[in-house]
Amino acid sequence: MLDIPEDLARCVAFHGHICPGLVYGYLVVKEAMKLMNLERATDEEIVAICDNDSCAVDALQVLLGTSTGKGNLIIRDFGKNAYTVLSRSGRKSYRFVRKVRYEYHGKEKSTFDRLDAAIAKGMASEGDRRHMKRLKVEDLLGRYFDEIFTTTEIPFDEPLYAPLERSEPCAMCGEMTMASKMAGVNDGRVCIPCSQKS
Repeated sequence: MLDIPEDLARCVAFHGHICPGLVYGYLVVKEAMKLMNLERATDEEIVAICDNDSCAVDALQVLLGTSTGKGNLIIRDFGKNAYTVLSRSGRKSYRFVRKVRYEYHGKEKSTFDRLDAAIAKGMASEGDRRHMKRLKVEDLLGRYFDEIFTTTEIPFDEPLYAPLERSEPCAMCGEMTMASKMAGVNDGRVCIPCSQKS
């Protein structure tokens, strides 16, 4: 069993398991909190913009208090290991981008390389996969942040607050829909799925 910090344990409880992706997000959060002197958001005072929908995003939700429901977690699924964190009160924003393909630096390099080769060939057992994840997690937690990510302060461009909009029934299915998300079809206002059917 890994000995992990309490705040990472909260992320694991939310996410369901520990994995390298969750640790990447955890490391980004810790660096963002340090650079901007942040505490967990209760409303929209912190905004996270994630260029992927990976496991890392869950750490940003738990520790920064960002969520899609509040509108302060924006997912732009470009598949990039990049995260931007903004502080509305501090009027600062930083972008964190993972540097290069992961390379193991731990004490068990020969074991890691053997497991990595087995996984690449499709010959690894589930136990092998779990062992490799554990090695990677331990390694990541022992590294300096700037070995893994580049950090760039970027111009503060404040995103809009989450919109509060009225809903109205779709003219085709009758389901209540945010008015701004509706399209005009045949002299009626319809939801996106119904507009795609007609």
